[in-house]
Amino acid sequence: MSETGPAEQPSQAKASPDVTPADTPDWAGARALLLAEPDLIREDPELLAQLDLRPHAPNVVDFAHPRLARRALSREQDMAVRRELEAVAQANFAAQAQAYACVVDLLEARNHADLARRVDEGARLRFGLAAGVLLLEGPGRAPAGWRGVKAGTADALLGPQGLSRMGPPLNPGLVFGEAAEQIGSVALVRLAIWSPARQGVLAFGAAEPDGFTADMGAELVAFIARVVERMAERWPVL
Repeated sequence: MSETGPAEQPSQAKASPDVTPADTPDWAGARALLLAEPDLIREDPELLAQLDLRPHAPNVVDFAHPRLARRALSREQDMAVRRELEAVAQANFAAQAQAYACVVDLLEARNHADLARRVDEGARLRFGLAAGVLLLEGPGRAPAGWRGVKAGTADALLGPQGLSRMGPPLNPGLVFGEAAEQIGSVALVRLAIWSPARQGVLAFGAAEPDGFTADMGAELVAFIARVVERMAERWPVL
């Protein structure tokens, strides 16, 4: 009995709770188990997450590293942004082309009434808007085809010394008359015609509330307004 005592001590040391599996790895046994039971990995989401794996099909595990997935997502986002920028660029190009064509039409105007008609026609046919209107402040009457308004109207619509405004309509009945109910948003640009200058406003009205918004640039509308000023100065107000 005395001979068996020392022989049992090593086995007791191996069974000691102070020794963890990490201290005595058995990779060969683990590998054999995984080869025999591969579903143990596929059906363990926590283990898959720790190993940076993701199931691809019922019997396949996709070993693509998350960095590759993030790179693919980033590429898709870049492509979406690129497509959006291209769409905006195409829309801007189309708007510029229509603005230049509208200017060519305005240059053919024969008088004030014809100029006002061409502004409205260009707004409707070239830009798909609800109306295009020319306002002119007093004193004195407005030319035929223009809407005469009292002094200070431009400041009231644009703000004191404001040159342009894009967004929801203010007092659409004053600006667009009978077409006011069709107007959801406006683009307004100040006019200054003759010397001494009489103040006025070039007004484009869109049916959609988001047709013109405050974050839009007014460069094209302002360009058309400058052409209207030069054309209007060709003829006196009778």
